[in-house]
Amino acid sequence: MSSKKLKNEYTADELVESFIFPVKLSKKQQKEAAAQLALARSKSRSAASEKDKLISGLLSLRFQLEDYINGDTYNPKLSFGYFLSEYVSLLEKKRKVFADEISIDETLLSQLINLKRDPPDYVSVRLELHSNRAIPADYWYRLVEKKRAHFIKTDRSIRKSEKQFVQNKLTVQIKTDDRLAL
Repeated sequence: MSSKKLKNEYTADELVESFIFPVKLSKKQQKEAAAQLALARSKSRSAASEKDKLISGLLSLRFQLEDYINGDTYNPKLSFGYFLSEYVSLLEKKRKVFADEISIDETLLSQLINLKRDPPDYVSVRLELHSNRAIPADYWYRLVEKKRAHFIKTDRSIRKSEKQFVQNKLTVQIKTDDRLAL
């Protein structure tokens, strides 16, 4: 609809309430607007209580985790260890203190963060309880499963080594979206 038709059909107040009109800013105005926004964000952050900052950080981490585990792609950088490290950093605690809080050895915590070991199931539950259910145990568990699913899907050597244990395999193959179905 053209702007003339809009002006004829709606009052100025209705247009203001219903539409956002694009505004072209010069480079100088863009820099000034960015500086004003940065200043407003800085003031907002400094006014936030420690509890508000923690809640904001937890929500951000949870949404990142949700997006990743619900997505289709695997990213080795977004591992259990990465998210655990982010969680501990968010709490602003030393690893030793955090490990004590969830009753695991500091060595195990280090192994989990540095991807030297997959977490036992109880760690996911303890993380849920520690976060007061802000990050559910199944989210932590699904991070590990996403890694395992990627391995199973892409590792050709396991298929070679396991082929010797399969006899009398089916002669039909039906493909639907990279999955076999019978």
